[in-house]
Amino acid sequence: MTLFQWFMFFLIIQVIHGLGTWKLYKIAGFNPLYSFIPVYNGLILMKILNRPSWWIILLFIPIINLLIFPVIWVETSRSFGKNSTIDTLLSIVTFGLFIYSINYSSKLIHIKDRDLNPKTAFGEWVSSIIFAIVLATIVHTYFIQPYIIPTGSLEKTLLIGDFLFVSKFHYGARAPQSAVSFPMVHDTIVGTGIRSYLNKPQIPYFRLPGFQKITRNEIVTFSWPADTVRQFFIKEKGVKKPIDKKSNYVKRCVAIPSDTLEIINGIIHINGKKSIMPYRAKPLYTYKAYSSKGVSSSALIKLGLDDINREFKISNITQNKFDKIKPYILGIADNNPENFIVITKSKGIPYNVRSEQRLIMTELTDYSKQLIITEKQAELIHKSNIIDSIKRTFRTVKSYNTSFFPNDIKYNWNEDNFGPIVMPEKGKKIKLNSKNLSLYKKLIRDYEKNELTLENGIIKINNIPTSEYTFNQDYYWMMGDNRYRSEDSRFWGFVPEDHIVGKPVFIWFSIDGINDGIKNWKIRWERVFSTVNLDGEPKSYRWHFLIGFLIIVGYSELNKRRKKRK
Repeated sequence: MTLFQWFMFFLIIQVIHGLGTWKLYKIAGFNPLYSFIPVYNGLILMKILNRPSWWIILLFIPIINLLIFPVIWVETSRSFGKNSTIDTLLSIVTFGLFIYSINYSSKLIHIKDRDLNPKTAFGEWVSSIIFAIVLATIVHTYFIQPYIIPTGSLEKTLLIGDFLFVSKFHYGARAPQSAVSFPMVHDTIVGTGIRSYLNKPQIPYFRLPGFQKITRNEIVTFSWPADTVRQFFIKEKGVKKPIDKKSNYVKRCVAIPSDTLEIINGIIHINGKKSIMPYRAKPLYTYKAYSSKGVSSSALIKLGLDDINREFKISNITQNKFDKIKPYILGIADNNPENFIVITKSKGIPYNVRSEQRLIMTELTDYSKQLIITEKQAELIHKSNIIDSIKRTFRTVKSYNTSFFPNDIKYNWNEDNFGPIVMPEKGKKIKLNSKNLSLYKKLIRDYEKNELTLENGIIKINNIPTSEYTFNQDYYWMMGDNRYRSEDSRFWGFVPEDHIVGKPVFIWFSIDGINDGIKNWKIRWERVFSTVNLDGEPKSYRWHFLIGFLIIVGYSELNKRRKKRK
């Protein structure tokens, strides 16, 4: 819905409200015309209900208003003597239209000084739950949202199993665009698989003022522009979702509006210069290690490399034994029972599993091994003398393909050699031609809602021939630090400003092996309550938070005891 459509909808609601409550206003001692005046009618209604005026603010906050409107309907009914359970249910299921029957009844009594406390323990419980949900939804939507890292695209900077607090207010909280949505959940209701929102109506994009802008190389949470899934990693072709219900991604913003980005042999360059990463950034590159004696995975693991694949030959494999070790296998290099070779993670197959199945295993080593590691790890391996040499590798051969953005056969970009490409900036013009149109057509057509055509070499935007375009919002380029295991802007392009969610500020909890079952979970205590985007070595503030929490609890308990004594 457009702003004009929302305005008309708002006026219609005022008329409906006035027609259904004018008599109630009159009986309560107010001018009945007040019931038709937008906003003011709400302030007067709060006086009639004997509720605080600030409740009216909650009626204009998306999602929160869905919880507050039913409360207002019930409160209105009770203010005029309708207190039964049936009255309460009718107020809710009729979406407040039950109030019409009260307004036009012959006997109307306004209970001015009614008891506002719930009549039963159940009523008190429901009241507490509603306002707890309201408060939590406000915090979740406009201040802080919890988030878990599900993939390794930012390894070793953020790890799988890190639980984040994402700040909404640093960049300015994005107001919900789905007008009707289940509170505090994303695209599905937890445990049901049921969609948590209605596609229509949609609220126009609006963002509250923030106190900082996105800076280059900062870690950012955003709505995945290419999302066509309802549930994370469960692809459903053709599913279109509102922006605020797209899957949330966490990547590093390597280029900001007006930047010219180019990747040369795997290294990011911004505006013609090599991009300087923050101290905490740990980008991963591909290396090839060589050794005339064979590259030993065990020796690499002893150096601290915990993300390498290993190959084992199993001499006495059977179907039953294979079923037992299957959870620890990444792949099968050779399925010949006489030469059965499996690929595992760095931890291999646990000793107790090998012992129970009486497996005869031999680890295989090759003269060379492909590694995805940081520059510091490569230097450590080089100095260790466990190999003969180690060299960084990257794709030098370009081929025209549609695997990488802009998915156009005219561009021969790949993950290691990409660009140059200019980041669009709000209010700035860019020259358009038949070659670079594929870079910006999705932005112009899908993100900025224009009609775009190319006919006989002539570009038309909204049926007007043009050779330039002025962008209506800023655009960013997001990439993972784990460059070869990250689906990022190199594949699906720019991230629009209206897709920005927030800034990760804290890792409040972290579990190693979170995808390996509860019995294999291990808490990474050194990461609990550590910061995300600051400089210097990460530091856990868990004891500071624990002491602070105990002080608050202790102070609260002392206050309760003082009140009891009085």
